[in-house]
Amino acid sequence: MKDLLLITPPFTQLNTPYPATAYLKGFLNTKNISSFQMDLGIEVILDLFTKNNLQKIFNFSKKEIHTRSENAKRIYALKNEYIKSIDNVITFLQGKNQTFARQICSDSFLPQASKFDQLDDMEWAFGNMGIQDKAKHLGTLFLEDIGDFIVECVDQHFGFSRYAERLGQSANDFDELYDHLQKPYTFIDQLTLEILGERLKQIQSKLVCISCPFPGNLYSAFRCAQFIKKQHPRIKIALGGGFPNTELRSVSDARVFEYFDFITLDDGELPIELLADHVLNKNLTNPIPKENKSHFKFLKRTFLLEEGKVVFNNSSLRQDYKQFQVGTPDYSDLKLDQYISVIEIANPMHSLWSDGRWNKLTMAHGCYWGKCTFCDISLDYIKNYEPIAAKLLVDRMEELIAQTGETGFHFVDEAAPPALMRELAVEILKRELIVSWWTNIRFEKNFSADLCRLLKVSGCIAVSGGLEVASDRLLALIDKGVTVEQVAQVSNNFTQSGIMVHAYLMYGYPTQTVQETIDSLEMVRQMFELGILQSGFWHQFALTAHSPVGLNPEAYGVIPKYEKISFANNDIQFEDKTGIDHTKFSFGLKKSLFNFMHDTCFDFPLQEWFEFKIPKTSISKSFIENCLETNHLITKSTARILWIGQTPEISFHSSKKKGVEIEMVKLVFCNNLESAEISFRIEIGKWLMEKFDVLSVNANEMINYAKLKSDFETNLEGFEVFWYGKEMDMVRNYGLLVL
Repeated sequence: MKDLLLITPPFTQLNTPYPATAYLKGFLNTKNISSFQMDLGIEVILDLFTKNNLQKIFNFSKKEIHTRSENAKRIYALKNEYIKSIDNVITFLQGKNQTFARQICSDSFLPQASKFDQLDDMEWAFGNMGIQDKAKHLGTLFLEDIGDFIVECVDQHFGFSRYAERLGQSANDFDELYDHLQKPYTFIDQLTLEILGERLKQIQSKLVCISCPFPGNLYSAFRCAQFIKKQHPRIKIALGGGFPNTELRSVSDARVFEYFDFITLDDGELPIELLADHVLNKNLTNPIPKENKSHFKFLKRTFLLEEGKVVFNNSSLRQDYKQFQVGTPDYSDLKLDQYISVIEIANPMHSLWSDGRWNKLTMAHGCYWGKCTFCDISLDYIKNYEPIAAKLLVDRMEELIAQTGETGFHFVDEAAPPALMRELAVEILKRELIVSWWTNIRFEKNFSADLCRLLKVSGCIAVSGGLEVASDRLLALIDKGVTVEQVAQVSNNFTQSGIMVHAYLMYGYPTQTVQETIDSLEMVRQMFELGILQSGFWHQFALTAHSPVGLNPEAYGVIPKYEKISFANNDIQFEDKTGIDHTKFSFGLKKSLFNFMHDTCFDFPLQEWFEFKIPKTSISKSFIENCLETNHLITKSTARILWIGQTPEISFHSSKKKGVEIEMVKLVFCNNLESAEISFRIEIGKWLMEKFDVLSVNANEMINYAKLKSDFETNLEGFEVFWYGKEMDMVRNYGLLVL
């Protein structure tokens, strides 16, 4: 028996748990509130993709298969092959029975339908990625073919990472979703609720908290709540998560509370603690009579129903918890060894979202920039910026490694702060942890080549960031705080250090011209051709209610089409005063990017990607290349000097110069790939050898450039000549960083 049951409803990710319930469970542990969490999505997927239920799916489809598409008919004709292979494919994608990869990769082992039509260039892609990744990709296509069959023949709302998503998108009123909830259970509903019913009997909780991060979880969240209300009417139910935080801030339809007793907004720790206190300690398991309303007087950011009307209770005077107080995420209860790694496209960076199980952490709550005009910067999860100390972060990393056995981390920040990333990297190196990690960033100038090298050594393997529109005019209008030149230089710094880069790309921003769209594509093409981007994704601008554009549309040339709101309120339909139909660019932008990510078609004229006439680009063919021309900058006096390399071996010798014998020191530097011998005058070489320890990550104090220069000049001369000389350039290659 547990006091609280925390649920992520179907569907989010196949490869790793969505972290919201783990964050909340970690906090509840600090308050001695017992809880059990479940990722209902992965449990349904694992139940669905079995021989038994696949047979049921084909049996269910038999009567009307003659009316279906040729693709569905082909899959049905091969049903025995799908049923025979399904268990082994799932087991392999769970990271077990890895020798099965060779069988999957053999010709015609798996049945193939329409998803396999994209299999061109496999040898190129997986010659680089390897047989295990090739098998994952083939196994993924195998599952996607079955998924297409389910959508066409069994349940039109099915999706591997979403379910009935359309019902949650721009649902200004509750009518359509409410009507769907009155319909009989779908095949997926039945599987979902059977699993949920068993868990409710086991856990016997008094409060169920359902986390709904996306529109694709909303329908299932309501189905689960509906089932609980019917089967266990004494259990109280709360809804929270990313979808309510952005979409349900104006909810007023009382019918919503036929399913949920409470809807909480923003950070969930304090609201859930207060609800748990009321439900558990006050034992309010019956409908709330009027005389008991006072029990719910002091809540935090919580909608509930009172006298038939929706009210927002934010009466508690208690302050939200600081990030150092919320505890370490707790992944216990989740089926960590049963998640499925999939590779949808043959791109190493893109596969990070779906391949492998990542421990999720956050470096900082909110966004340290908080200015982008398309972003919901008015909401707490963006505007309330609070970083976590690097030592505490690495403490939590070590706790999660001990708990999960996984050393991979995905920091799910809005934009990870460069200074904190630097301190995190240093702390990881201090503790000699071997980890892999990746995160989201802004392409800001602080990501120098040396900082990127430090991040790489600490285990950073990839970053993703918003280039948005590759146009300096539009970047300024977005208030992104970067230029195209800066993005190119930072991307190059990451790439040169061995860190993969993914760019989020946007088209259709208000006032964007056709010329700017084509010029943006050209600059993106050049970045991929030069190899400074490895992955990207185009999305069309969406007007959201809580963004600066949404709050002041007239200033951005946007004419909003407002609807009456009684349920969800985030995406707003609008007209751009330019009158341009940006949607028509979608296919060409995405098709070109797909090819660029496969390192091909760079010589195609941009017109090739579009079926309508476009203007020629105004961007020089060497624009991005010119952006990457580097100038040697003068080291700032406040810059930290850090040594992360191996201590060199030292030997002494003499050298003659113009007939004068000079005593020299030879330092032999080594890294994992090579070694080099570098000679210095004896007094400089000895001084440098003394500095490697005091400049290391384990040194007691931080040494900056000014202090290092002053120390040198105590007994020696010519520091600038020494510092900017070719010998020190070589030393930098072996681990001397300027940060």
